Amino acid sequence: MSPQTSARTMAAIGAPMHRGALVLFSGGQDSTTCLAHALARYPRVETLGFDYGQRHRVELAQREVVLSELRARFPAWAARLGDDHVIDMAVLGRISETALTRDMQFELAQSGLPNAFVPGRNLVFLTFAGALAYRRGLDVIVTGVCETDYSGYPDCRDDTMKAMQLALSLGMDRRFLVETPLMWIDKAATWQLAHDLGQQADASGGGEALVRLIVEHTHTCYLGDREHRRDWGHGCGQCPACELRAQGWARWRAAAV
Repeated sequence: MSPQTSARTMAAIGAPMHRGALVLFSGGQDSTTCLAHALARYPRVETLGFDYGQRHRVELAQREVVLSELRARFPAWAARLGDDHVIDMAVLGRISETALTRDMQFELAQSGLPNAFVPGRNLVFLTFAGALAYRRGLDVIVTGVCETDYSGYPDCRDDTMKAMQLALSLGMDRRFLVETPLMWIDKAATWQLAHDLGQQADASGGGEALVRLIVEHTHTCYLGDREHRRDWGHGCGQCPACELRAQGWARWRAAAV
């Protein structure tokens, strides 16, 4: 199926007409689910990651593994999956005194926000994503931010995303859509969404295949732990990211019984 035919087919079933999507792709559960969402909707999809001096730098290596596994397991998606980009944002890590960029315990800061909050991170990411999308001729920017499993990050709020969409569209004189597929669902529903997307892509067991891919190859743990393998994937099991992922997995599996 050509990209033109694919676009006409999506229009016929009510999907929005866009030239293509750029997915902010960290290599974690959420961004991998968002990537699957984009591959199910858009004729051309590219990915973007950021190296900002994060403690869990192993996620940068896992990005490549996840992309390779997606191409191998889902041929229909492989035909739509284009270039991957990584931007060096080391300066962000150097000016950020946070638990994601320094060796410190995870706790609430005096501001009341988790000290894993990297001020301005998503705002900077979306600005650079907009610049890249402009050059690449992509008009949808997909990000896995979420208010439901809310960690206290103000740059994950729906209002923030709407404001950034408007700012990018005005500032670049091009209409962008900032799409947030996970904004109103929790981690259990995110696991279910991944299962459903995989099933749609490959009715012969693709739902479980995509879930297994996410469990085995994605990385969420803030401490970068790939040594400990849990039912829900690799991680320390104690950091905030692992706790959310594990709790969502448990709720999803309990509901499926």
